[in-house]
Amino acid sequence: MNPFRFAAPPVFYPLAGRLLPWFTAAAVLLAVAGLYVGFGIAPTDFQQGEVYRIIFIHVPTAWMAMFIYVVMAGYAVLTLVWRSKLSAMMCRALAPTGAIMAVIALLTGAIWGKPTWGAWWVWDARLTSTLILLFLYLGYMALVAAIDDTTRADRAGALLLLVGVVNVPIIYFSVRWWNTLHQGASVSLTTSPKMASTMLTGMLLMSLAAWMYSIAAALHRVRSIILQRERHTRWVRQLFA
Repeated sequence: MNPFRFAAPPVFYPLAGRLLPWFTAAAVLLAVAGLYVGFGIAPTDFQQGEVYRIIFIHVPTAWMAMFIYVVMAGYAVLTLVWRSKLSAMMCRALAPTGAIMAVIALLTGAIWGKPTWGAWWVWDARLTSTLILLFLYLGYMALVAAIDDTTRADRAGALLLLVGVVNVPIIYFSVRWWNTLHQGASVSLTTSPKMASTMLTGMLLMSLAAWMYSIAAALHRVRSIILQRERHTRWVRQLFA
């Protein structure tokens, strides 16, 4: 089976429709489990008390805001090099979810920062670079919406994504490169976790929930984009015949 055949909108559209309920159900179940573990089972932190529990929302959304942008940059390469129409559609489908994740990460970070740092906002390196990430999402959506020619809009948006992707490693490594107020990573692939196992379980469950939600939202949105772009084709007309 040739996997590249799914890059064709007529093939991907029904596939996305079949996958959508599964990812939606997974997102709901994982979110319920993660919130239960994080807010009901995980112990109180000995330093921050109950306020630390916002980590179960803040960290997964911050991770997804960065990850989604990297995925969009990958699709941007496919758009520019192979002129893949579906890749450009996926960029547009992912952008609103990435922006939402960035907004939630910034808001929950502000709520967490007030009792921890004594301020809702500081011009910390990680906070500032995450704010720039939100502006990149908003800038991408504004750019592709402002250009009437779809092909030109897709290429311009892809270029912006590739230029902006340099901000993602800056966000990730900012706590190592600069003396910041933001705490270092609690979870790392190279070191053992710095938190209790129940806390880690809750965070991972919420991270998976955010991941499943992002996929479900992108699949739902890309189906609408496909119908809008392919509305004059025979296969779309046959769907509503």
